[in-house]
Amino acid sequence: MSSVLQARGVVMTFRNGDEETQVLRGIDVDLAPGELVALVGASGSGKSTLLSILGLLLRPTEGEIQIAGQRVDDMGEKARAAFRNQRLGFVFQFHHLLPDFSAMENVAFPAAAPAGGISPEMRRRALSLLERVGLADRAHFPASRLSGGQKQRVAIARALMNRPELVIADEPTGNLDLRSAGQVLDLMGEVNREEGGTFLICTHDEHVAARCHRRILLVDGKVQPQEEKAIPGG
Repeated sequence: MSSVLQARGVVMTFRNGDEETQVLRGIDVDLAPGELVALVGASGSGKSTLLSILGLLLRPTEGEIQIAGQRVDDMGEKARAAFRNQRLGFVFQFHHLLPDFSAMENVAFPAAAPAGGISPEMRRRALSLLERVGLADRAHFPASRLSGGQKQRVAIARALMNRPELVIADEPTGNLDLRSAGQVLDLMGEVNREEGGTFLICTHDEHVAARCHRRILLVDGKVQPQEEKAIPGG
């Protein structure tokens, strides 16, 4: 597979009565397997809109999108929801954990929710991921008892539960102190190197962007050329 994600001519226009606002103006994006890519740009540049479209949370006005070799922009709502759950992982600035659920239950949730419960195999996978993110000893703690950095590590484990081809992270360190942010970045880099997962990270933080293989810069709804760094091992 040459691209995990390929977007061509993505346009997004919002309408309010007779007024139209074009937020994205013909976006082309390619993400290769194993890339760790930063999506950067000033507030209002269209980053959040593009992230929502690539995460199948919003339909573009125009354009074609393929993820893992499958065209997704023309899918029906039921198929989009299933694809989003099974093939994509999400990490948000605010972790969105279920506070009364344990760390293990939160991690297992993407697989357990469609199945109606946690199977032994799901439990093993969730516990293995928590061990991977250094939280094996917190597996049965309710999320409400975890620190901010621990919650975000649980959120990363949850994003990996269904072995997604693409993980989309929206300001994943934006709500963390410097030390916790560093740990989360270390973890994402480690997972990227060892499992070959592809990460698209939306960030305002130059320290986050500097640790990615390359960056996609949006200015007024358009992708601007950027000098790319070599991908380690690529």
